[in-house]
Amino acid sequence: MTSPWLGWIQQLQGIAQTGLHYKNHPFDTERYEQIQAIAAAMLAAQIDTDPPTVLNFMQQEQGHATPKVDVRGVVFRDQKILLVQEQSDELWALPGGWADIGDSPSHAVEREIFEEAGLTARATQLLACYDRAHPRHGHPPALHHSYRLVFHCEITGGQLTPSYETPAVDFFGPNDIPPLSLGRTGPDQIQRFFDYLKNPNQPTDFD
Repeated sequence: MTSPWLGWIQQLQGIAQTGLHYKNHPFDTERYEQIQAIAAAMLAAQIDTDPPTVLNFMQQEQGHATPKVDVRGVVFRDQKILLVQEQSDELWALPGGWADIGDSPSHAVEREIFEEAGLTARATQLLACYDRAHPRHGHPPALHHSYRLVFHCEITGGQLTPSYETPAVDFFGPNDIPPLSLGRTGPDQIQRFFDYLKNPNQPTDFD
């Protein structure tokens, strides 16, 4: 899907979802449902599927349309970066996932590192805040926006151990990075974090 089309669909869906949340008249409901149906039909035509399936997917998101929050951890050992293999696509990414309700961002990323790689770690610095749906980061197209918070984390204990979600975990040098799960971690981001290893005083990367 071309970026302009996806952006238009995202905006229509966001207007419809937020409008349905704040509706105060039956006619408002009808109009916003029509907008959402148009957005679903547009997306269905772009990805060659049926509009009711897409509309059902869109309707699962309710309330004020706003980005979700994803956290990722950058962990170095012996000049190598920690990556985990994702069970869903057998590709590799920085350890992390969706932040849970009740978690602070730093606690969320520390928990993810332990759950996915078996290491205890302490978040020490926010390295980046990325928009998952922004084309500049090289991620595949996504309907819903999410903000990715990337933290530098220092190992405090534990033992490198895979999990049911991440069947393999390992540290990799800059020249032996395995195939990446691009929806989670991009090659330019990996390069950015190795640059940070050389120069820890770089400012936070964002947008």
